Amino acid sequence: MFLIVIGAIVLIAGFAINTPALAFAKFSRPVKTIGVIVMVVGFLTACIKQIDAGTVGVQSLFGKVSDGILTSGLNFVNPLVDVESIDVKTHNYTMSAVRDEGDKEGDDAIRVLTSDGLEVIVDLTVLYRVIPTEAPKILREIGPNYQDKIVRPVTRTRIRDNAVNYEAVALYSNKRQQFQDKIFQQIEKDFKVRGLFLESLLIRNINLPESVKKTIESKINAEQESQKMQFVLSKEKQEAERKRVEAQGIADYQKIISESLTDRQLQYEQIKAQKELATSSNAKVVIMGGGKGVPVILGNQ
Repeated sequence: MFLIVIGAIVLIAGFAINTPALAFAKFSRPVKTIGVIVMVVGFLTACIKQIDAGTVGVQSLFGKVSDGILTSGLNFVNPLVDVESIDVKTHNYTMSAVRDEGDKEGDDAIRVLTSDGLEVIVDLTVLYRVIPTEAPKILREIGPNYQDKIVRPVTRTRIRDNAVNYEAVALYSNKRQQFQDKIFQQIEKDFKVRGLFLESLLIRNINLPESVKKTIESKINAEQESQKMQFVLSKEKQEAERKRVEAQGIADYQKIISESLTDRQLQYEQIKAQKELATSSNAKVVIMGGGKGVPVILGNQ
């Protein structure tokens, strides 16, 4: 549009100097030609709009927004329209208690009250994108700053509204996924009405009050000590059972031996032992007893 205006000015200047009385009237034709060329170039430039990948173009003429969109690539448009590019790629909006980690400076975490009256701090990230066909509606009803007008307030409000239905400890532990799924469904509906698509809602961290943290840690330590004691008792019972079985086995063995040994068996075993002593190279003198006693061995070289 700028080049069209410049070309028109040059063309008017060419007609203005087209007076025989003027010394530079001879330059009238070249000036007119330049003016026409500039206007043509400006017209072509204004008619062709390039839309980058991941964006759509929304046309507005004298403040009226068109319902149609321009897709990525080169598009021919009315040279008088203004084209606003709307990013339709995935955006992430983070609200965190850690400084410089979220989209807002400082502590931007969401502080909510649970059903038991405790304050819980929630850090989360919202992944969303603009629905391409809804881009004209967003520009018309919300404007380009839809992140601060829709994404942030809707998310924070829904989290606060749902947190009051949970106890702090449950929200921190076994009810966390349920809480996340519930607020996802509600925020998804709110976004869709406004032309936004919610891809994911990530609860990054839930911080409990220090008093609650200490209570949970004490409970966990007590449970661990109880489990440790149960393990020790179980191990001692197993050891006692092992010793009882071992003692029973020894008693049974002794009973079997005492019942199976006879005088003849003992005499036979004694003769075998004496025979082995007699044939040993270390035994020099063996005095055999005439009775049932053990023989006397002399010499051990």
